[in-house]
Amino acid sequence: MRENKCILAIDQGTTSSRAIVFDQKGAIIASSQYEFTQFFPDDGWVEHDPEEIWQTTLRAMKDVLASPDLKGRNVVGIGITNQRETSVVWERATGKPIYNAIVWQDRRTAQVCRDLDADGHLEQVQLKTGLLLDPYFSATKVAWILDNVSGARAAATAGDLAFGTIDTFLIWRLTGGETHATDATNASRTSLFNIEKQCWDNELLDLFNVPHSVLPDVRDCADDYGITEPGLLGSSIPILGVAGDQQAAAIGQCCFREGAVKSTYGTGCFALVNTGNNIVRSSNRLLTTVAYRLNGQVSYALEGSIFIAGAAVQWLRDGIGIIEDATQTGSQARAADPNDGVVMVPAFTGLGAPHWNPEARAAILGMTRATGREELVRATLESVCFQTHDLLEAMRQDGVAISQLKVDGGMVANNWMSQFLADLLDLPVDRPKVMETTALGVAYLAGLQAGIYSSLADVEENWSLDSRFEPRSIDRKKMLSRWYRAIESVRAFASLDG
Repeated sequence: MRENKCILAIDQGTTSSRAIVFDQKGAIIASSQYEFTQFFPDDGWVEHDPEEIWQTTLRAMKDVLASPDLKGRNVVGIGITNQRETSVVWERATGKPIYNAIVWQDRRTAQVCRDLDADGHLEQVQLKTGLLLDPYFSATKVAWILDNVSGARAAATAGDLAFGTIDTFLIWRLTGGETHATDATNASRTSLFNIEKQCWDNELLDLFNVPHSVLPDVRDCADDYGITEPGLLGSSIPILGVAGDQQAAAIGQCCFREGAVKSTYGTGCFALVNTGNNIVRSSNRLLTTVAYRLNGQVSYALEGSIFIAGAAVQWLRDGIGIIEDATQTGSQARAADPNDGVVMVPAFTGLGAPHWNPEARAAILGMTRATGREELVRATLESVCFQTHDLLEAMRQDGVAISQLKVDGGMVANNWMSQFLADLLDLPVDRPKVMETTALGVAYLAGLQAGIYSSLADVEENWSLDSRFEPRSIDRKKMLSRWYRAIESVRAFASLDG
């Protein structure tokens, strides 16, 4: 019976690996999550251990499949969503990574990108990929691994190595090396994929010095990605849906109509607007990307990417110890002096859209002796909202009409932040009942492939509102003026090392 069918979604994020089982109505049946180690080997470098990612993912999957809440239910497929751009290279013969995963936040290839820009390659890259020349994307990360691991480039040329974003690595492991594939959304974030022609681009491969032999097959978001090895999970389960985390969140938020906007607040913050079958070229340094590809038909999106959002709260907890848990931030922000004037710019790994400054570093400005932990917490939450404002303003300047915003991710469970976001943007902010929209999005994709849903309209019937935050009157002009001065200060400081 249809009501007994469910989907296992893997949400492999930047700080944790999660598995969630959804029923066909999008309700959570069981979930499990494990954090894993963050490595910072040098200034601006961020790495993960691919084996730890694999083990935490597998452990979470086994947890949910063993849940008593699944009794009488049939898991008909797996959907995978992942931290995009994070890059892994492994041996085809053994499946063993030859280096740590280089994370999307990593800035080690900033000089390579500057050199390519100086040599006049930006226009070519933007035209073909919709992206900028920035270390954020996968191409320069892959080339760095091949150039800095002994023997790697020769092995790649010989066809002995495979590259993938985290979705591809997990698919390879789950299928025992039978499937080396990614989906169009993840491919569109590598700087190697032509988003108009929907294929790997030989000119880009030559430009970034990445051999074609390491690349995965590119498939639709709802497609056949093979079956899991029987010994891993007790039985073989087909992998039926894949999408990068931000596109998956847009699908989970049912942003299927042109002009629909969602903003996700996880480790980073990402605002994405569906532009339908139109490839919108931004004049404000936003990214043009694939929203999803179904039955060979592509829907595009315009996206703004902020590198640090929830990671700044994690820094408050783990880095300087002024909070014990993220759930404290709402009450502390309410207790802060609203006239303190402290501004935080959380550029720990550079500034993303629309500023794009990889050398920028975080700063807290405007402190006095009266500034305390509450004011620092409030400034941290406000910084995420300020960055969102910058993204939406850039979208408007690119001709996109925005009248409402759907939000998701762990940070917007915080009512104080969600309300301040509505106030600052002067827009209604809608928060859905199911907050795990990233995992939900790939569950929907797998459900489409499995026949649980007949169409996107069928999926859309599942979306339901939890809370709407209506904007209140605040002194936006003064607050934004202070924010822009802080951004300029950070950029000026970064230029001192130039």
